[in-house]
Amino acid sequence: MKLGICVFFVFIANTVLAQESPRIVINGKINANSMDLEGVYVINLKTEKSTITLKDGYFSITATPGDTLLFSAIQLKENCIVLESNHFQEELFLVKMEANITILKEVVIKRYDNINAVTLGISSIGIKHLTQVEKKLYTAKSTAGDALLNFMSGRTAMLKKEVKVEKKWSYIQLIDNMFDQNHFVSILKIPLEYVKGFKYYAVENDKFTTILKTNNKTTTEFLMGELATKYIEIIASENE
Repeated sequence: MKLGICVFFVFIANTVLAQESPRIVINGKINANSMDLEGVYVINLKTEKSTITLKDGYFSITATPGDTLLFSAIQLKENCIVLESNHFQEELFLVKMEANITILKEVVIKRYDNINAVTLGISSIGIKHLTQVEKKLYTAKSTAGDALLNFMSGRTAMLKKEVKVEKKWSYIQLIDNMFDQNHFVSILKIPLEYVKGFKYYAVENDKFTTILKTNNKTTTEFLMGELATKYIEIIASENE
């Protein structure tokens, strides 16, 4: 009885194998609007055999009609094709794929000039916020035992100079935030090579920096126009 059952299953297996078509090599090529067609995965989902495309998207894989080929790559949209008899009759099986383009949403940049430590409730109104250099100067002048040593060594004087330079640089940044390069050249009529020098000239004026710190662009622009007239006169006299 057992022998009969075994013979029956062998007969069934041989019948199934006989009905299944032999797999042959199919040559193909990826066709897509992309320069990078090398390294695309080609997977026969039925046999679980796979390969990758060569330069210009060429590939070869064993298959038979009815098999499903999966084509996958990061730069291309995935494509799945069920093979038919006519695909094997072609000299080159062309596979059309689309580029995987990610469209970014519009980026809107917002300025939050009024957000600071006070508005966020981190600090109280009226408290002066020191820069790193100002903190060093404060420590040099207030630390017991070190104040005299720092004064004698000249470190305090050096830090004071650094604070002044830092303030001037912050004023120049405020100017750059308000006005572009074209404003100085086209509106104020300052030669391009003198624009940087004019900014340093302007921040030396205490009246101008006081107005500048208020972030009032109209008043700042008016006063800067007066300074520009004087600066142009200085340039002219130096070039005579």
